[in-house]
Amino acid sequence: MTEFKETELDERAIKMAKVLSADAVERAGHGHPGSPVSLAPIAYTLYQHFIKHDPNDPQWEGRDRFILSGGHASLTQYVQLYFSGYGLTLDDLKNFRGGADTRTPGHPEYGLTPGIEMTTGPLGQGVASAIGFAYGQRFQRGLLDPQAPAGESPFDHNIWVICGEGDIEEGISGEAASLAANQKLGNLTVIFDANRIQIEGDTNLVLAEDVLKRYEAYGWYTDEFSFIQPDGSYKEDVEGLAEAIAKAQAAAPDQPKLIKVDTLIAWPAPGKTNDPSAHGSKLGAEAVAGMKELLGYDPAESFHVDEEALAHARKVADRGLEAHKAWDEKYNAWREANPDKAALYDRIKAGELPEGFDKAIDDLEATFEVGKGVATRGASGSVLNAIAAVMPELWGGSADLGGSNKTDLKGAETFAPAECATKQWPVCSPYGRQLHFGVREFAMGAITNGILLGSHTRPFGGTFFMFSDYERPAVRLAALMEIPNLYVWSHDSVAVGEDGPTHQPVEHLASFRAIPQLEVVRPADAFETAEAYRAFFEKKNTLPAAMILTRQGVPTLAETAEKAKDGVKKGAYVLVDTEGTPDVIIMATGSEVQWAVAAAKTLAEKGVKARVVSMVCVEWFEEQDAEYREAVLPSSVKARVSVEAGLAMPWYKYLGSYGKPVSIEQFGLQGDGAQNMIDLGITAEHVVAAAEASIAEANA
Repeated sequence: MTEFKETELDERAIKMAKVLSADAVERAGHGHPGSPVSLAPIAYTLYQHFIKHDPNDPQWEGRDRFILSGGHASLTQYVQLYFSGYGLTLDDLKNFRGGADTRTPGHPEYGLTPGIEMTTGPLGQGVASAIGFAYGQRFQRGLLDPQAPAGESPFDHNIWVICGEGDIEEGISGEAASLAANQKLGNLTVIFDANRIQIEGDTNLVLAEDVLKRYEAYGWYTDEFSFIQPDGSYKEDVEGLAEAIAKAQAAAPDQPKLIKVDTLIAWPAPGKTNDPSAHGSKLGAEAVAGMKELLGYDPAESFHVDEEALAHARKVADRGLEAHKAWDEKYNAWREANPDKAALYDRIKAGELPEGFDKAIDDLEATFEVGKGVATRGASGSVLNAIAAVMPELWGGSADLGGSNKTDLKGAETFAPAECATKQWPVCSPYGRQLHFGVREFAMGAITNGILLGSHTRPFGGTFFMFSDYERPAVRLAALMEIPNLYVWSHDSVAVGEDGPTHQPVEHLASFRAIPQLEVVRPADAFETAEAYRAFFEKKNTLPAAMILTRQGVPTLAETAEKAKDGVKKGAYVLVDTEGTPDVIIMATGSEVQWAVAAAKTLAEKGVKARVVSMVCVEWFEEQDAEYREAVLPSSVKARVSVEAGLAMPWYKYLGSYGKPVSIEQFGLQGDGAQNMIDLGITAEHVVAAAEASIAEANA
């Protein structure tokens, strides 16, 4: 990298970035102008001289990844994308926060704006997901080009982040930062914009520690660079900043890097510089006019473009083309030398499943014994291992619960530097496929999001269903971005037992079904578990899915052995049926399906015709056409029962006016898990009683 010398045109471009950011917020009437104004020199320096990118091809595989973790400062990035030639126009900047048709929303949104790598809304997740980007880059390199010297593979790239105090304050950034240092993610650089301002005022009120010493204790390389001079004056010394960044790159090839840059928010807007009001409100006409005067702009003119400075900034696209051409040569040489790896790369990039995927599941199902009690968490572990044998891009682990939620991959090396090896995990490798997150559910969710966004590999992460509460914000973001994260959540009900109500989820199924674009999958037994994984991967899913699994053994049903392969992928299917129109439909999920089947037999002995529907995934069922949904749940049958060891809330849309839920409407109990289910009414007898009550009301 050549030494950066700031020119007059660079200085003019930075001033223009400040003015355009202020104008955009003024026009919108709301937003966060202070940070984009003061971050302009930092972002410009990164985009012009450090980030390897090609604006002509925003999805170029060889690019570096940039994440603006403080997404409220979105104009910081939008202006640089406009400067670099990503296709954003001046009208896009004028349409900042402009409604449904804008390409410049208030926070960066994945898939909407070229050059945006992820949705960064809630603070902290950008930093944590960026660490996931670094995980994904390293694992994918290990799959495809493990022998290349450092920096020489076409699959080597850097991850760049800008964050602020809010990101540092959120606990998830610390969770993930600890892991980043442990993993020696040397291709990750975070620029910490330390302006000491947040909405409620000076951050010293709530962030008094030495952040750099904290990150140094994690194991990061740290440095500080200040635009605030010893005499109190302010100088945006981008040459000095560039020198600090280059020094970090050279000095710490095996450490993540945090460079603290001391800034003044909204500098040089008169009356707004270093003022908390500049964080989340427009600067106001007077302050914007004053800033324009100080920067040599006409205060009466809005959205002025310095065409000469813009043309200078857009030369970065020419440099991007050169970098892309050099990468193409390296990439094509790799393909020629590694045809098998190239075929693997083509497959995973296309999202295609490997040969043998179906056979791996079919062969596993051939070992299942009807009538045998198997916990679905155990079945899930067997399926993951069967798939992993033919699917090298599949990798994952757990938040310190691998043995409990069966997310350990047999014989797999651990993803960690070799010196991390322990007696329990004797083989650690930077390219291992067994992940360990420690007790960090939220970081696990954000990191696996970053893996999906930053590579073509397929991660999964596991914990107890109860602890998914700690992961929920990352799950919501995955659903919002429509990325196929896979959550393995075991110990799914009050049947957990002796751990007590703190570990017994009752509201969780309802609350996670309330997240749009999240597929909540609760299989009844081993066959449904295997078919749930088959369905998830075969549908080329772009949505995240949660596998909700039992701790306790459940019987492997003859009915699922016969029908699950065709039924599970449709979300709900008729598991047990009767001749003619049923008198009642019993809908159930997970471990409660066995009680629905048992209840149907009892009802049949009483002359009542009961249909049992296994509702494996409500979201998959809702994707089916109206004809199929009517065939499974005919509207003519008014008597209905739902059976699920949780809140009944999601079921009322299917129960109708006369349906009866068999549910749990309180916290769990201390005691034996099987007895808890009985005490809380999750039994075949209660299902029978509910069915009879529903039939009586429907026929009254």
